[in-house]
Amino acid sequence: MEVIKYPPREQWEAIAERPHFDARLLGETVADILANIRQRGDAAVREYVARFQKVELDSFEVTPAEMAAAETAVSSELKAAIAVACENITRFHASQAVQPHKVETTPGVVCWQKSVPIDRVGLYIPGGTAPLFSTVLMLAVPARVAGCPEVVLCTPCSPDGSVPPAVLYSAQVAGVKRIFKLGGVQAIGAMAYGTVSVPRVYKIFGPGNQYVTEAKQQVSRQGVAIDMPAGPSEVAVVADGTSDVAFVASDFLSQCEHGADSQAVLFTTDESLIEPLLAEIERQLPALSRRELIEKSLSHSRIVLLHDREELVEMVNRYAPEHLIIESADYAAIAEGVVNAGSVFLGRYTPESAGDYASGTNHTLPTSGYARAYSGVNLDSFIRKITFQEISREGLRRLGGVIETMAAQEGLDAHKNAVAVRLAKERKKI
Repeated sequence: MEVIKYPPREQWEAIAERPHFDARLLGETVADILANIRQRGDAAVREYVARFQKVELDSFEVTPAEMAAAETAVSSELKAAIAVACENITRFHASQAVQPHKVETTPGVVCWQKSVPIDRVGLYIPGGTAPLFSTVLMLAVPARVAGCPEVVLCTPCSPDGSVPPAVLYSAQVAGVKRIFKLGGVQAIGAMAYGTVSVPRVYKIFGPGNQYVTEAKQQVSRQGVAIDMPAGPSEVAVVADGTSDVAFVASDFLSQCEHGADSQAVLFTTDESLIEPLLAEIERQLPALSRRELIEKSLSHSRIVLLHDREELVEMVNRYAPEHLIIESADYAAIAEGVVNAGSVFLGRYTPESAGDYASGTNHTLPTSGYARAYSGVNLDSFIRKITFQEISREGLRRLGGVIETMAAQEGLDAHKNAVAVRLAKERKKI
């Protein structure tokens, strides 16, 4: 793992860069798959399922019998844990609802906003090395709280056609009715365009590998909304000499196990922390089951030593992490300066894994620096906001001249005329 001490500012941009992959053929490959699905529907999807998922499926949709079997297969302990997580996620996202209120911007001019759930949403739950049943809760629960009438979930099945029971059970708990055994680009294409088997949706949510990410971005240019651009998972940790080095190391390693392309970065102003942390990472690593993935992730992770708190906060905001853990003594003061981050975890007893599973916040977050401009998934992600306005006669008399002046300046005579004819008619009545 790279250790960078007191880097000059001209190096900061490079430090904030994420690991890169060769994307030269990625876009073209994904575009070809999507075009085929758009043209041939189920037939193309079935071919890609056979090629990439290594299974021949007569039907893509999970059956009621499979749902019942999944419920039986999940342990009572896991069911209880899922219930607690679901309750906390529900409570937190329900708190984000905003009650509409009318505003009189000018006497006689009343404006208001109405929240309306998106009619049809698609949720993508990756499989890969770790089926993320927790992501089902993170996406399906706020969709339910928002009141989305139709929720479609796609997740890859194994070569025997089965879906992990915890994924199916979590979907059932969260209220998802339709689940399809589709992964990768074929899942995104099916939801974006619709097929005989899979309903077309208006917005697609969920993380995935580089192919899924590219597919989401391509369909977003074809009339289908997506939650956000997203790439490999990442964490930035802020710590100092007062931090428990075992906690810091565990936070570092927990993020690295997401995948070989994940990244962890430590920002500190305390050089005395570095050697103990490296030693503690080496001590904890052998006991972890995903050691091989973690080691690959650590190869492009780094420790950055900075001069003072001001530099530290500026560097954190430059990096704009998906997850930010602040477990230094002055964590509250540092947190005040944070403006670019997906989700922030404060103090030594707040591991990032709490947010991944059960504290209530959402773990579907912007990566790769997109936290500078994007929020993580929240209740508003599943809602459209429609504005309304009503203007009385008196209101138009007061505002009409302003509208006419502005329309005339832009050369839009018809806009001006739409006001002028109303005002002229009103003058005749006086």
